[in-house]
Parts: sequence; structure tokens; C-alpha cells
Amino acid sequence: MQFDIRYANHPEDAKQYDTKAQRKHFLVEQVFTPGELRMTYSHQDRLIFGGAMPIEKPLELEADKELGTTYFLERRELGLINIGGPGRLVIDGAVYDLTKSEGAYVGMGTQYVRFESKDPTNPAKWYMASAPAHQTYPTVTINLHQANPKKLGSSETSNERTIYQYVHPAVCKSCQLVMGMTILSKGSVWNTMPCHTHERRMEAYFYFDMEQDTRVFHFFGRPEETRHLVVANEQAVISPSWSIHSGVGTASYTFIWAMAGENQTFDDMDFVKPEDLK
Repeated sequence: MQFDIRYANHPEDAKQYDTKAQRKHFLVEQVFTPGELRMTYSHQDRLIFGGAMPIEKPLELEADKELGTTYFLERRELGLINIGGPGRLVIDGAVYDLTKSEGAYVGMGTQYVRFESKDPTNPAKWYMASAPAHQTYPTVTINLHQANPKKLGSSETSNERTIYQYVHPAVCKSCQLVMGMTILSKGSVWNTMPCHTHERRMEAYFYFDMEQDTRVFHFFGRPEETRHLVVANEQAVISPSWSIHSGVGTASYTFIWAMAGENQTFDDMDFVKPEDLK
């Protein structure tokens, strides 16, 4: 398992970054690698996120020296969604077969998590996020129909979309992790506008289901000091709690969001008027 460490950034420092530095600190360009499990450890609320792409052999979630524990979920919880081909998830001996858009919440104290692909020519792609936990909650599987849907936006503002809440109090119990998937309606390209911040939670975004030449312009930074990242298919962005987060694509895309912090209140947002953006 490969671990990439990303340290927290002060907004006064971050606004001085050039494009290269912004991409180095906030963009994860390689989430999936065939036959590997890659994870990014962000010191923003200590969220860990990444992807497992098993081909011929299963991949196992293992503890790393940065965690200081005997196994990965000794003091953590985990959310995951399969965005690839049919796969098999083995959790402490229990077996779950999950296809595309099916996911799971795995509680603290789970000692063994294994990822498999049923067809090496159409491998599963397990995207996951993990946050520190203080209590054990049951492991559950969640498909798109079991997720809690929230329809937002409109075609007039090019941001009509459905937010599917997978790991959320309306679906299952978790300590602090909140996770879901946003699917844009046909013809919509903005994932949110007006944008917002939430000082009480950080967030990570994973963009996928994009064509090779499609790009998402992900906006971040303080409202009065905005910046942007150009994001390709299956890349992820770290969004600190002090930063806005919004995006627009050159074509259709989907993204998975994961949050950790003080609360699990999805509507706890500080909206920013477009005229206040700089």
C-alpha cells in the first residue's frame, strides 16, 4: 500500500502558491493504479482517502507507520464506493459482492478488509475515505437506491443535480465521516453555485466518469482570494475548511465527496454571494 502525506496549509500561505505549488498541495493526480492500493493522508482533519484497483490478486487494507496502530481501522472508520467493474469485498470474513455505484460503511475495530475484482479485464475500482472514530458502528452495504437523494439546482442555472448521501445520518450511523456521490443532470455543468464554505469541516472531492479530454475547473481558496485547479478524470482534490469549493466541467462528470470535522450536518454551510467572489 502506498501512502502520500499532505500537510495542512494556512490560507495566508496558500494564496501565494503558483499553479505548480497548488497542484502539489491540493491535487491528487493518481488515485488508481492497476494492482495497487494508493492512499493520501491529509492533515486536514486527518482524512485519509484513495483507491484500490485489484487485478489478478486481492488487495488488503493495512496499517501504516503514520497511524501508529496495529491495524488500519483500530481507531478509524471507513466509507467506500465501487466505481468500476464487479468486485468482492471481504470484511472480517464476511463477503459482499458489489457492482458499480454500490458502497459500504465499515466501522471502527474491523481488523481485516480485502478488495477483489471478479473480472481482471473489467476490474473493480474501490474509492474510499477514512476518518478518526471514537465508537464502533455496524458495517453496512449501501447501494444507489438506499442512499438518501437530494435534488438541487435547476437547468436554468446549469447546476441541476442529485446528491446521493451514502454515509450520512439518514442512511447509517458513523462517528464523523460523511460521504456521498453527486450526479449532474444532462446539460448541467456546475456542481454548485453560489458556492460556500464550512469552517467546521474539511472535504475531499474525487472526479470521475469523464472522457479523456474532459476537464473540471475546481475553484477553491478564500472567497476574496479564489484559485482554481484543472482536474482530469479520476483525480481528487483536498478542500480545506477555509476554502470555497465549486466546479464546472467542459462535459459531463460525477464526483464523490467525503467530509470530516466537527459535525455531520450536511446543510451547515456559509454561502457566498457571487458578487462577493474575487
